[in-house]
Amino acid sequence: MNIYVGNLELGTTEAELRSEFIPYGQVLSIIIMNDKYIGSGQPRVYGFIEMASKSDGESAVTGLNGKRLRGRVVTVVGALPLSDAKNMASLHERKVSRCSPKSRQREHQV
Repeated sequence: MNIYVGNLELGTTEAELRSEFIPYGQVLSIIIMNDKYIGSGQPRVYGFIEMASKSDGESAVTGLNGKRLRGRVVTVVGALPLSDAKNMASLHERKVSRCSPKSRQREHQV
């Protein structure tokens, strides 16, 4: 299960997140995103944790949502699964069908 963790403190590490999530089950991966200049220009730190099973992930969401981590109340919610090759192929096929070579030729002739 893929989980979104938001409102992290700027210096939060993967090891800290792992130690918070490991009591709920096996952690497969942790990705911390650091976008310093979005919207208001204030730093925003969020991450994604992938857990081995859906039940472990749901337990982690229930147990950790609203908890304080490094003095900040974090948001922990289920996230969409990471895309796989099958989903990407179907997305690519849809793009191709909407943008055929003939429609491109017409655009260039105008």
